[in-house]
Amino acid sequence: MTMAPVQSIQARLRLAYDQFDLDVDLNLPASGVTVLFGHSGSGKTTLLRCIAGLERPTQGFLKIGDTLWQDSDSDFFQPTHQRNLAYVFQEANLFPHLSVRGNLDYAVRRLRAKDRVFSLEQAIELLAIGPLLERLPARLSGGERQRVAIARALAASPDVLLMDEPLASLDEQRKQDILPYLTGLHQNLQIPILYVTHSLQEVNQLADHLLVMAAGKALACGPLAETLTRLDGPMALDRQAASVWQGKLISHEAEYHLSHAEFAGGSLSLPYLDMPVGSPVRIRIYARDVSITLQPPEASSILNILPARVLALSEMGQGQTVVQLAVGDEVLLAHITQKSAMLLGVQPGMAVYVQIKGTSIVR
Repeated sequence: MTMAPVQSIQARLRLAYDQFDLDVDLNLPASGVTVLFGHSGSGKTTLLRCIAGLERPTQGFLKIGDTLWQDSDSDFFQPTHQRNLAYVFQEANLFPHLSVRGNLDYAVRRLRAKDRVFSLEQAIELLAIGPLLERLPARLSGGERQRVAIARALAASPDVLLMDEPLASLDEQRKQDILPYLTGLHQNLQIPILYVTHSLQEVNQLADHLLVMAAGKALACGPLAETLTRLDGPMALDRQAASVWQGKLISHEAEYHLSHAEFAGGSLSLPYLDMPVGSPVRIRIYARDVSITLQPPEASSILNILPARVLALSEMGQGQTVVQLAVGDEVLLAHITQKSAMLLGVQPGMAVYVQIKGTSIVR
């Protein structure tokens, strides 16, 4: 189940606002989910609207694969209706007088047959909305409406899918209901997805690539695991700092309600996962849940004690230090006190052990 990929997204955009000036120079990947993350007013939605053509930057160059959408040097600007994109907003914006099937058919009717690279049936299957097809939007829950909106967007066979905080209007339970479907998008699509959020949970669960924004500028941009753990970026110094590892479920210990996953260089014990052995898992480890010791403890209630090597460290202020460590091929963050770092003599290149007090599965 694939759609024709583009090569990359090149975006050099400038636009002055009262609150901030958008000023970015980006080269984003051609597939997977790129999450635009930042607090309210950071410029995330403005950037997305510029890419969609809903805002016109005073200076701009925008190219989606081989297709030019804007070049201010030659006074070229492709209007929104001529850009092959789909945009999912915070609200589903379904046609209230049409059934779910009618909403989907509307998107398909606007396409020429030769431009259809993603079938309506595939969209219905991916978002599991088959049982909803004859309902009117008023008879759908908030999560169901958003699933239909995403399916309608995919039925339009876009070159790029833009999503502006699609879960913001949902309560926590509805968010948890729809997140697995969003996870399935990047596993089944080859088009780039640009996803705006201010939720770290959504970052950790969905992102393949992360763009961190503030005051209209890009503070950091790169693959998720790398961007989260860069000491010169904003994420590692945050009180909610975390590392995200990719792993594979290798066994269960039902009697202890535990599961075990392997990652690039070791294994972890996790709370029991009702998933088959061999399933891929994405593991989040908060920096505050990692401690450092020079020798493996002889007796500890902590199950996950792993050899590591110190890569770098940086002062966080208020008596705190962030330590960047290599554990196998993965990078891990630890937040410890400056006094602890001094007493242990922590410095780059040191061999240490890390104790991981807690983990959670985010996918």
